[in-house]
Amino acid sequence: MAGTAEFDPQMVISYKFPESTFSYTERDAALYALGVGACSRDAVDDKELKYVYHQDGQQSIEVLPTFASLFSTGLQSRIIEMPGLVFDPRLLLHGQQYIEIYKPLPSNGCILNKATVSGLHDKGKSTVLEVEILSYEKESGVQLCMQRAAVYLRGAGGFSKSPQPYSYTKYPSGQISTYKIPKSQPFVVFEECTHPSQALLYRLSGDYNPLHSDPRVAEIAGFSRPILHGLCTLGFAIRAIINRICRGDQNMIRNITGRFLLHVYPGEKLITEMWVEGLSVIYQVKVKERNKAALSGIVTLDRFASSL
Repeated sequence: MAGTAEFDPQMVISYKFPESTFSYTERDAALYALGVGACSRDAVDDKELKYVYHQDGQQSIEVLPTFASLFSTGLQSRIIEMPGLVFDPRLLLHGQQYIEIYKPLPSNGCILNKATVSGLHDKGKSTVLEVEILSYEKESGVQLCMQRAAVYLRGAGGFSKSPQPYSYTKYPSGQISTYKIPKSQPFVVFEECTHPSQALLYRLSGDYNPLHSDPRVAEIAGFSRPILHGLCTLGFAIRAIINRICRGDQNMIRNITGRFLLHVYPGEKLITEMWVEGLSVIYQVKVKERNKAALSGIVTLDRFASSL
């Protein structure tokens, strides 16, 4: 338990994050696409070349919906500085990510982010902190997306001062989609290999946590070598859904839920299994070499693919 006498849940939930901005160019969007495996199987893939190259008269490249996850880059450092929250930063784990897309993401721009604490839960041996981020085009004020990130602070639980574990949720229950992995055969399966240098490429998009690059840091955290970023694995999974279910149309994605279950080592093969239920796609990503699920979630589409 990490300094429960200093843990102040009321101070945590009332904390107001300072507004932040995130500026990016086409180069950043293209680098991100390469970091989550775009065109890695086929450099001239007609469904993915648009993310990294202007083709057929495109005025600008198109942007993957999971690029929105970069808007909250630096959130971990801001969480570490929060008053009333006591934990060991080395034991922080990203547990879940939710992204709701309102408009196709521009190929470049300046984004204004407004973050608030949306949940705080005492789990005994750990604490779950949820943060909501609203992102707007700074110039026009148009809202592009909303995200919620849930992080697990291991060793920081047990701060409740009553027999009932402390739990706070800002938004109505059920607002984030729930799902269960079906026992039936998947509708479609997509297999893809990550590269040994995948984490080194993905980190260039802004997440420089040494857990993903430094063997010594990875060993201290209990891993045999640096691991892949969870959001990179999420990018691979959503690309698979866009490729196989959306027939390459990334603008069909309305919202994304991803729950991180297991680490992935760069170089391992990812098998994304997909089940279609109406306008929802339930998915699960397994590490082929270990036959274990690393990620699961649900994606909501705004329409059916015409050729599905």
